[in-house]
Amino acid sequence: MDNKPWLNQYPEEIPATLTYEEKPVHSYLTEAARLYSNKMAIHFMGKELTFQEIYESALKFANYLKKLGVEKGDRVAIMLPNGPQSVIGYFGVLYAGAIVVQTNPLYTERELEYQMDDSGAKVILTLDILFPRVSKVMKNTQIEHIIVTAIKDYLPFPKNLIYPFIQKKQTGLTVNVSHEGNHHLLKKILTETEAVPLNIDFDFENDLALLQYTGGTTGFPKGVMLTHKNLIANATMCDAWLYKAKKGEEIVLGLLPFFHVYGMTAVLLLSIMQGYKMVLLPKFDAETTLKTIEKQRPTLFPGAPTIYIGLLNHPDIQKYDLSSINSCISGSAALPVEVQQKFEKVTGGKLVEGYGLSESSPVTHANFVWEEKRVKGSIGVPWPDTDAAIFSMEDGTPLPYGEIGELAVKGPQVMKGYWNRPEETDQVLKNGWLYTGDLGYMDENGYFYIVDRKKDMIIAGGYNIYPREIEEVLYEHPDIQEAVVAGVPDPYRGETVKAYIVLKENATVTKEELNTFTRKYLAAYKVPRIYEFRKELPKTAVGKILRRSLIDEERKKHG
Repeated sequence: MDNKPWLNQYPEEIPATLTYEEKPVHSYLTEAARLYSNKMAIHFMGKELTFQEIYESALKFANYLKKLGVEKGDRVAIMLPNGPQSVIGYFGVLYAGAIVVQTNPLYTERELEYQMDDSGAKVILTLDILFPRVSKVMKNTQIEHIIVTAIKDYLPFPKNLIYPFIQKKQTGLTVNVSHEGNHHLLKKILTETEAVPLNIDFDFENDLALLQYTGGTTGFPKGVMLTHKNLIANATMCDAWLYKAKKGEEIVLGLLPFFHVYGMTAVLLLSIMQGYKMVLLPKFDAETTLKTIEKQRPTLFPGAPTIYIGLLNHPDIQKYDLSSINSCISGSAALPVEVQQKFEKVTGGKLVEGYGLSESSPVTHANFVWEEKRVKGSIGVPWPDTDAAIFSMEDGTPLPYGEIGELAVKGPQVMKGYWNRPEETDQVLKNGWLYTGDLGYMDENGYFYIVDRKKDMIIAGGYNIYPREIEEVLYEHPDIQEAVVAGVPDPYRGETVKAYIVLKENATVTKEELNTFTRKYLAAYKVPRIYEFRKELPKTAVGKILRRSLIDEERKKHG
């Protein structure tokens, strides 16, 4: 296993090992502002900003954070959809020497409170429509200040005047926040604060840039500690893999959310590092995306299978010119071969599958983009400076070609560990290897294949969903005796959430009632789509519910 057969597959343009600049992540924005001062860095719903404007705004934000008492190593949360504010906030936090905590805007109060409490974030940057939710959890966390922005703040005229009415119609909310006390307005901050560079010493190897929350079936989400080195290494690898991409010239479609580690690396960091223009969309809508591609002509389109499927299923896709797209690396879930083939036919570009996880910043493997060395069903080969092996589940020894075991990876993109969880860190980091929890095998050419998950995590539409979290909510319902949640095959989302329920004696509850109940406590993508009521659930001799046997039943049903 130590001869790395995948290196024989590498084209001459991709080196087996790379050089990583030993500097903090935010230094790339400083450099981009110097090299591409007046070049457009962001296009957002008709509004454009230059690299210089983003740089100055990020510095202003950093200075304001310092004024609020944020010190090196403090955590600052960003709870935003993709937009100029999410870029400014991200780099502003880093300029201030703090650690970014990316937070999903779909989180309920319960989920948000858990993450804020666990991370110890002192400040949060969020949207006006999310302000009421954040305010409610503030008292139970260490959050001292809420900084508020609005979508309309970065819209061109007349969209900025019209948008509040659209927002009210969609959400039913009109939120007015004053710039006083511990509530702050980003717009006012950027108007009144100076863009003064801050001199803060950074340790490239050890200083954290990001807490990226992930989880498992054994507990609640964990904060993955990613250093400046981890993030720079993975973005540098991404650039090496896309060797035909031209520095300062590409246009990246930023549809993957930045609170997802893949969007953060493959869109945000890669674009700033290479001087690419980002075309940002705050959410996925097939028609809006097709119109945006035709008008803005993006060349790189990192995505997830759900996004590509959503576009291909649009009835009018043939009416749009998508020929600008050169390359796409699909992550977050398995990419169906027919989706890959159809998408390449429609765009004329290349779409390949990659693999990664939050703990590796995230990418470890991918298929080659421009070479005809793609293998059906494979996640591809390890990236430069990345080692990978398959270990036996029984005795932990390396397995030969073709044998199924646990995939482990090693490289400069692998996390420092889990935030405040040394025991759980030790369970997955062993002798320099990160044990992924995914079962797979390697063929004799060095291509890797994932066959199953050791963990019971569900990946639906690119989102990681953890059954235990949903089960704990279901168990709070007074009529439920037993509940277990599993991922079942879904043609659109890849997997979807199914709940198996045993009701208490003489209890009656409908699927609709359970749907209403769970939506109070869970983000929409976590809510079960299917409910099945049973008299009993399969169990082990000691009474543990056998989730795996339910999953096997579903697989037999779906062939």
